[in-house]
Amino acid sequence: MSVRLTIFVASAALGMMLVGAVAVQGGGTDGSGRSPADTLETSSDDREPTPPPNEIWGLLDPGRGFLIGRTSVGELSISAYGLLRYINQMPASQVFTDHLGNEHPVKAREDFFSHRIMVWLKGWIYNPKLVYTVFFWTVNTTDQDAIFANIGYQFHRKFNLYGGISGNGGSRSLLGSHPYWLGHDRVMADEFFRPYFTQGIWVQGEILPGLWYHALAGNNNSALGIKASQLDRKHTFGGSIWWMPTTDEFGPRGGYGDYEMHEELATRFGVSGCHSPEQRYNDPPAEPANTTLKLADAVNVFSTGALAPGVTVQRVDYYILAVDAGMKYRGVFLQVEFYNRWLNGFEADGSLPVGEIVDRGFYVQGAFFPLPERLELYGATSQIFCDGDAGFGDSSEYLVGLNFYPFDTRDTRLNIQFMDVNKSPVGSTFGYYTAGQDGHTITAAYSLLF
Repeated sequence: MSVRLTIFVASAALGMMLVGAVAVQGGGTDGSGRSPADTLETSSDDREPTPPPNEIWGLLDPGRGFLIGRTSVGELSISAYGLLRYINQMPASQVFTDHLGNEHPVKAREDFFSHRIMVWLKGWIYNPKLVYTVFFWTVNTTDQDAIFANIGYQFHRKFNLYGGISGNGGSRSLLGSHPYWLGHDRVMADEFFRPYFTQGIWVQGEILPGLWYHALAGNNNSALGIKASQLDRKHTFGGSIWWMPTTDEFGPRGGYGDYEMHEELATRFGVSGCHSPEQRYNDPPAEPANTTLKLADAVNVFSTGALAPGVTVQRVDYYILAVDAGMKYRGVFLQVEFYNRWLNGFEADGSLPVGEIVDRGFYVQGAFFPLPERLELYGATSQIFCDGDAGFGDSSEYLVGLNFYPFDTRDTRLNIQFMDVNKSPVGSTFGYYTAGQDGHTITAAYSLLF
């Protein structure tokens, strides 16, 4: 454990010391890699130097949006993302048995929702290098609403410093590719292993052409629903490094699928990691406010009786290490990501039968365009190999889907997906999965980004 902790902290510290900036590797627009700090445009109205719209490759990037106003003092634009979704998880009535032999109901759903909405106000103020984003975030299916603000200074293409809310590293999908995924949410392996979003500070940039980094120090694994008064003095450290050797880019936002129809083979290789000391946030017998860490049998690690009858885990150390590789060529996309997750350092109000739980897994996603820039077909599988020594079984999924792009842009699409889920270890009303499901899920969704 001490070796892994040293590696994670050293990686984050190294990233924090690197000289670099974010510019944009395709930040949702033309993929030119330019940032407001690199180039200035000249307004035809006043002939004063003014920067292009704020473009970054990072967390929850705004779309191109619409310019509201621009003066010599600053700029304000607005953009938004909306997702309408139907989901049907089957069978409607089912139970699953955890690794201790306890039965739990499977809470399968069938509903229509204006699922996820984000609105961004973005721009620069006082200096084109001083950028900001204020975003209004809601997930109606979980009844969660939040307002966040990110502020950053873009020193140079090789080094940007930001504060606010960001992904915890640990998974490629946490680093700005949303909403350019094949489906509208993550596949099961990614959803099970990944960290979440936290409040903190981070640096990111392009060290050499095509070689990027992101390093973060934050409060905890997930900021949603957690008050400052509940936090302890321990911190989360996460980071990622990725290399795109053949073309120095991987499409807008580094997203999934080759809508852009690359004429030259685009490749990406990455390593991501995160360490987060996690706590329950609520005292027994109340239900834990920390709901992000699930055991392989879909039970929250902080729920009373999760690892031993009548025993409640109060604290645990969470580690994740992921390695990913992807390619794009003439509409064909293929990506794989491998995960190792460690849960150890348990503190509980009674004795536990395990001192460490190690889970491994991977996903493979592939897609192609039978009709370029109009119809995309894709498939994916998740395989999760759980700690058998601790009594846990394995999980898997297989899915197929399609995306139809009615206009000449990937920013709006219709998505239809069919999934075969085998003993889901994850469950929330946010994504596609419900805890313990062993059956099928059908989804249909329409999204819009501007």
